[in-house]
Amino acid sequence: MTINGGGSEKGFHVFATQAAYWVGTKWAFLAALFVVLGWLVAGPYFHYSDTWQLVINTGTTVVTFLVVFLIQNTQNRDATAIHLKLDEIIKSIDKAQNEMIDIEHLSDEELQKLSHKYQKVREECDTRIRRRTKPT
Repeated sequence: MTINGGGSEKGFHVFATQAAYWVGTKWAFLAALFVVLGWLVAGPYFHYSDTWQLVINTGTTVVTFLVVFLIQNTQNRDATAIHLKLDEIIKSIDKAQNEMIDIEHLSDEELQKLSHKYQKVREECDTRIRRRTKPT
């Protein structure tokens, strides 16, 4: 099954994915490290002026601001894909509760109740396992 988005949307997706991948590499870290080292070395030349400090503060703020949105875009896409895959698995298993497919849309209170319900199920399973494995 193929779902095609618009041209500009697909272009942004490709850009965001590649940029998020790149900023997570060792090369991006090394580039940032060299920029900071270059800035530090330039300190004496600029007499550690306010402008010298403003350059690194502004640069890091702008880069951080932009990268946050790129990374959030890729995380949103990943989360959506994971939800869809899990929904497909839930739908395909006969004994699964299909109501679980849309639980990400529940309120915090409803999620908490569901969590408590499954905590009790886990505890019951643990108790049964302990009884079976307990030496007689």
